[in-house]
Amino acid sequence: MAFVDRKLNYPTKMSNPKQMNYPTKMNNPKQTNYPAKMNNPKQTNSQVLFREVQKISQIWVWLIIAIPVVFSWYGAYQQLLLGKPFGNNPAPDWMMFLLLLVFGVLFPVFFYYIKLVTEVRNDGIYVRFYPFHRSFKRFPFESIQNYKALTYNPIRDYGGWGIRYGLKGNAYNMAGNRGVLLEFTDGNKMKKLMIGSQIPEKLAEAIRKANEK
Repeated sequence: MAFVDRKLNYPTKMSNPKQMNYPTKMNNPKQTNYPAKMNNPKQTNSQVLFREVQKISQIWVWLIIAIPVVFSWYGAYQQLLLGKPFGNNPAPDWMMFLLLLVFGVLFPVFFYYIKLVTEVRNDGIYVRFYPFHRSFKRFPFESIQNYKALTYNPIRDYGGWGIRYGLKGNAYNMAGNRGVLLEFTDGNKMKKLMIGSQIPEKLAEAIRKANEK
């Protein structure tokens, strides 16, 4: 299960999120060129009504990441500390040290800091897939036609997890098979975006409440 850091500001707590009627149509949709990229979202006066932070938490993913990490540390230990050449065609010591730095240190640190941040503010939905997005991508409520919380197949529908592009639209997802599907206008075109979430009902409820204000 992914780690979730969320900030909710609801008047009342939902007793049964399954009773919500999705998909929901947004009020007064307009055709605008969105999503909009925020250069510095901290300078906006928008209030954060919902926040979810997802990081890599699947054990099988970390086991795959651990393979080059363990291999590089073991090779460096054998060759640099014990003085035993590593492998049939050993690399120079400087290259072994470089491999240790890249695959033994930077590689796992990079994956540790990957996170998907989703916020609902009073002026739209903000999504940032760190470190691939330098800033938040904003989806104003005026551009959103419909949204719905649902269960989907990440591999079949979008080809996996991460920043994905598929036949059913784009997706930002970190783990699991649940999320909120947005349908929004981009110029004269209708586009779809799946935002992966561990609590999609609460995300959809936050969108509904923010749009009513």
